[in-house]
Amino acid sequence: MIDFLTIEYLKSGNNRQREAYQTLMQHAVLEKLSEFSPVLVGTIPISIDISSSDLDIACCWTNKNAFHNHIKDTFGNKAGFQISETIINGHETIISSFTLDNFEIEIFGQAVAVEKQHGYRHMLIEHTILEQRGEEFRKKVLALKERGYKTEPAFALLLGLQGNPYEALLQLE
Repeated sequence: MIDFLTIEYLKSGNNRQREAYQTLMQHAVLEKLSEFSPVLVGTIPISIDISSSDLDIACCWTNKNAFHNHIKDTFGNKAGFQISETIINGHETIISSFTLDNFEIEIFGQAVAVEKQHGYRHMLIEHTILEQRGEEFRKKVLALKERGYKTEPAFALLLGLQGNPYEALLQLE
């Protein structure tokens, strides 16, 4: 099993994964977020990304204002910088996005351990399914994503899951 808590696996991955590794290292993104337990999640780590896929970084904060200010102070000068606050799955959430090199970066922070956040859990579940179902299944996911489907709805459709695809995937944990 890949250790998704570090990005070392990206170094020996596909072209896009190696490019992501270079961008994250060159700009010291994870290092700058180290006090918030950053973990790269989403489609790029599990090789189901499309050209518009971003680098999603999940973080855990204990002080919302300190996290917000750190993100703004650290990345506020980057191209396309945005930051907002919302409620997701009943948790206060800060989401920031900006562009570095050829990637849109999205930082997602909650006062929830990253390993318990839905984005991380979905990625692990999807990775397991991809490992079990093989390359043909991966191609079907990618085809749906190219047609505009988000990742979790694509998996739910292919697996015949009913109801909210984000919740249905978690039931497979």
